[in-house]
Amino acid sequence: MNGVLQTPARGWMAPIRVPLLLSLLFGLGYPLVDARFPGLAAIIAKGAGVGLLALAAALARHWWLAAIMAFGALGDVLLELPGLFFIGAGAFAVGHCIAMVFYACQRRPGLAPLDRVAATALIGFGLAMPALVMPEGAAIGPLMLYAVLLCGMAVAALLSRFAPFGTGLGALLFVISDTLIFIRMGGAFVGSPLIHGLIIWYSYYLGQALIFAGVMARR
Repeated sequence: MNGVLQTPARGWMAPIRVPLLLSLLFGLGYPLVDARFPGLAAIIAKGAGVGLLALAAALARHWWLAAIMAFGALGDVLLELPGLFFIGAGAFAVGHCIAMVFYACQRRPGLAPLDRVAATALIGFGLAMPALVMPEGAAIGPLMLYAVLLCGMAVAALLSRFAPFGTGLGALLFVISDTLIFIRMGGAFVGSPLIHGLIIWYSYYLGQALIFAGVMARR
């Protein structure tokens, strides 16, 4: 057991420990920065959380993972800039497409029937979710396209060889985070707007961190 626990740290974590620690600092601290220093400082803190994961992946020469994280960080920043919400969503969509290709190349052999049922259910959720949470008459076409790409990414992650409680769980947390964003766009909240926003951010950041850790641990 001791060897199993120590091998990942020697193999992939040690050389990138500093950017990982900084990522945790920014990722966990972003809501505090946003509350105290809204504006540029908050945007930098938001982008740095996942941006430093992209840097860590690049330092480890894992270019697929670096690209996935980089487009996530780009989306984080663009969503905060006036008039760039859909461009930011587009950056995330590109990241999801890259992730789907990468996970498909790492597909787990011998899929069980339950895997296929879960995959079908997730894609169905992506198709139905925007219509369920947005007001009647809202234009849901672009949101549906994004939701299908998001859920497709999660399906590919769950069917990959990476640990389901790492990369797979991280992808599901990403789905939860974006579902909560859609719910907020529809005018509803889980608890207060503040609590809703905190759940969105921490489920997203933890999801990205788990995706990163799950992929890197299987190098």
